[in-house]
Amino acid sequence: MTINTADAATAADAPQPAAGAIASPPPARRRRRHRVQGQWWVPWAFLAPALVLFLVFRYIPMVQAIGMSVENVRPYLGNEFVGTKNYETILADPAFRDATVNTLILAFGQTAGCLLLGFALALLLEGQTRKLSFIRSAAFLPVVVPMAVIAELWRIMYHPSPDGFLNSIVGVLGLGPSEYINSPDSAMWSIMLMGIWRGGPYDMMIILAGLAGIDRGLYEAATVDGANRWQRILHVTLPGLRPVFSILFILAAIRGFRVFTEVYLMTNGGPNGATEVVMTLLYKLGLEQQKLGVGSAGAVLLFLATLVLTVGVQLMLRRKKDA
Repeated sequence: MTINTADAATAADAPQPAAGAIASPPPARRRRRHRVQGQWWVPWAFLAPALVLFLVFRYIPMVQAIGMSVENVRPYLGNEFVGTKNYETILADPAFRDATVNTLILAFGQTAGCLLLGFALALLLEGQTRKLSFIRSAAFLPVVVPMAVIAELWRIMYHPSPDGFLNSIVGVLGLGPSEYINSPDSAMWSIMLMGIWRGGPYDMMIILAGLAGIDRGLYEAATVDGANRWQRILHVTLPGLRPVFSILFILAAIRGFRVFTEVYLMTNGGPNGATEVVMTLLYKLGLEQQKLGVGSAGAVLLFLATLVLTVGVQLMLRRKKDA
């Protein structure tokens, strides 16, 4: 093997980087980096269709709703500024107060039920086997099914006749038939049960991700100390899932405050207003009674309540973490 002495001398005479200095990237890599940095608009081009849809169907209507909340909306005649009159009207309406109470009951009931069901399913289905993966996928199916389909399915199962689906099951247990969504006493609880059935698997998947982040050594240490399964759940699992529960509580509460589709399709606020929630009431005020200004004022109040809940919980958690 021969060595070219001229090339070796040239390489020896070339300046060498100082010790500890960072070598500059080769020209090809620099050109590639500049080319990527010059195409900053490419991700925004992919996001543009979704951003346009959000702008047209969400953000612009939100701004318009804030404007209509202080106006007397008169289609084709021009809106009239009325200040806070719409807010005074909606706050003085007994139907709005009753709908607010029903919304709170439904929101907190579904939130607690979804957290309990999701936590129980997560403990039962934690693992990496193929069978558990299939069962988790099957349990998650209610989350991806459209709410309209689920509401219609449960409305059929809640048929009040003795030969209805659920009444046939409770009849086998020796219990009398129930009217479910047709009775003011059980309509709210029936809708709440359906919401828990649909939202529990969603919480299950997030709790499963939280369980994967808990140090297994803590369970081993608790076992060595003589803790049984329930003690390990109480003293290891629940403290480790505290941030997960906080996030799920916020998401579930927001989801409960905005509940509309299932109530509208199953009862439309009935019977006798037993299941009337804020969203169904605003829909009736704005689109059925043509009181768009009053309905917009109620929507703004609902948005502010949701914002206060979210920010308040976040500040409380951050303050507790800092302490």
